[in-house]
Amino acid sequence: MTAQPARRRLGLWMATALVVGNMIGSGVFLLPSSLAEYGPISLIAWGFTAAGAILLALVFARLSRAYPKTGGPYAYARRAFGDFVGFQTAWGYWIAVWAGNAAIAVAFVGYLAHFWPTLGDDKVLAAAVGLAAIWVLTAINAYGIRQGGAVQVATTVIKLVPLLLIAIGGLFFVKSGNFGEFNASGGSAFGAVTAAAALTLWSFIGLESATVPAEDVDHPEKNIPRATIAGTAVTALIYILGTVAVLGLVPAAALATSTAPFADAADAAFGGWAADLVAVGAAISAFGALNGWILLQGQIPFAAARDGLFPRVFARTGRGGTPVVGLVVSSVLVTGLMLMNYNASLVDQFTFIILLATLTTVIPYAYASLAELVLMATDRAAFSGRRLTRDTVIALLAFGYTVWAIAGAGYEVVYKGTLLIFAGMPVYAWLKYRDQRAAVQAVETGEPEPPAKAA
Repeated sequence: MTAQPARRRLGLWMATALVVGNMIGSGVFLLPSSLAEYGPISLIAWGFTAAGAILLALVFARLSRAYPKTGGPYAYARRAFGDFVGFQTAWGYWIAVWAGNAAIAVAFVGYLAHFWPTLGDDKVLAAAVGLAAIWVLTAINAYGIRQGGAVQVATTVIKLVPLLLIAIGGLFFVKSGNFGEFNASGGSAFGAVTAAAALTLWSFIGLESATVPAEDVDHPEKNIPRATIAGTAVTALIYILGTVAVLGLVPAAALATSTAPFADAADAAFGGWAADLVAVGAAISAFGALNGWILLQGQIPFAAARDGLFPRVFARTGRGGTPVVGLVVSSVLVTGLMLMNYNASLVDQFTFIILLATLTTVIPYAYASLAELVLMATDRAAFSGRRLTRDTVIALLAFGYTVWAIAGAGYEVVYKGTLLIFAGMPVYAWLKYRDQRAAVQAVETGEPEPPAKAA
């Protein structure tokens, strides 16, 4: 066996921190406001979502053990289904990243409004502050990956403080009267749980994070599965305890319009000093998550472009080796999405955008679940023969969960999200036309044909 390259320095604890840090961003800090219209029944949705996330974590764990290669969902889908589904996965995942960044920016502004109340009323100012954060972080990441990584490390350490303060300490101060009607949606319990689950899934987006830099993880066949499962389980526990505390500390009516629900919960439990601490921590957490996902918004199209499945311009890098084109184009799209929705309230903006981003992420998750089934049939040697039946059942359940999550997003989000996915098909057709034309020209001129892309 050849020696591991010196650059492989992510161990189990660092990989686990990557999973937890990428999942715990802005979602959980603003999500209680989005869930307020459903009432405490949303806790059941958290349970279903946590179970579904664990199923998906098990799928990614096994795929990373069998194929410890960089790329995550995109790499697995392309290996199982070929270029077209690989392209769709990269396209959908890329949309999810930049659309999600708009939601994170909205949450960042929402927690700044705790100190700068005008942001809660002046929609133009709120949009300007959110866009400023996006472009400052885009510039940092365009300058160099190390600079973006330094910002990420500092903010990740801080983000757990406010969550643990409420998730553990806040439970001692809850009041039963604040929970309100169990099912406040006015509809059926199944419909309420389904709709709420589509929202809560946003907070688990990123569970696959350790699979993306697989080739930079020590012993990836062991550490990535452990980090993925442990990170998802720990995060789920923090989310559920935190939501229980917020629901029990803030009256339902006030929670529905709150732009900083965890800060309001801290104020109710410990007083104003705690609210300020939570608001600062949440704003820094959102800022750090925005930084981390902005880094990814350039990496996803960059990886696909190297495989010939995105326009070549996305493979261009700056002096620091960063995919500047992907970063800038993605941030332009984030800007457009925020400007189209700036007239809505912060909570309404956040709710719509996370549903759209979740949909376009869950589709790649569905492809990954099916990819495991296909690869277990076509490449059985890569998987444990003694566990094939169990693994098949888990992959089928994970796929079923993703379909249920897609249904829960609602007609408008599924409609608009489907249009975004379809919008990529002409791009794929053009890429194939370009490659075929290049091959014909090579034959006509007597030049060697470009090498085929590896699957």
